[in-house]
Amino acid sequence: MATAPLMPKATAIWLLDNTTMTFDQIADFCVLHPLEVKAIADGDASQGIKGMDPMLSGQLTREEVDKAEADSSYRMKILEPKVRVPEVKRRGPRYTPVSKRQDRPNAILWLVRNHAELKDAQIMRLVGTTKPTISAIRERTHWNSATLQPTDPVTLGLCTQLELDFEVRKAAKAAPPPTEPQGARLLSAEETTALRARDAEAAEQQKRAEALEPDADSVFAKLKTLKRDET
Repeated sequence: MATAPLMPKATAIWLLDNTTMTFDQIADFCVLHPLEVKAIADGDASQGIKGMDPMLSGQLTREEVDKAEADSSYRMKILEPKVRVPEVKRRGPRYTPVSKRQDRPNAILWLVRNHAELKDAQIMRLVGTTKPTISAIRERTHWNSATLQPTDPVTLGLCTQLELDFEVRKAAKAAPPPTEPQGARLLSAEETTALRARDAEAAEQQKRAEALEPDADSVFAKLKTLKRDET
């Protein structure tokens, strides 16, 4: 398989604008379909992409460009990069030795109890288990739930302390911040004025109620007056 240059569409745009090479030559060098190169030339594709000079990026020489422009059947060769970028390998599920697989449920139970903030995906990475197994242990429906003993996965050799600490810190950062209890606060001027007016009104109502309530002296005085009038 041919090696495509960095940013093949941007490279194709530059070659279309600055050389007389054919669509087939540009398509071959940029590892594109000739119809795609034609669409770029017609303005129907890759709009808004700025052309990139492959000679400035060290992927092509002027000699190669001159040969291609002189001979439409010539196919340019991309220069070998001077620096090899290591290919990123995707991490697959953790492999657990057969001798330690029976310890995984105990490790999962320990993680669920001691680090409830960990997500299932993090536990899967740490001990190499599956999501159904984690759910069964969480819900106490695992076939061996009665005999499980929570055990630190680091002690069991299923993961390292660095890996465990990394996942715990990662989970802590993703967790929502705890809500702080609201303490006493200063009231605004409007709230203070409203409270004072309410207190004053309550005091006035209390005075009116006390004024309407008859006292014992006034009641006896009225009774004495009534008796003298009757005699």
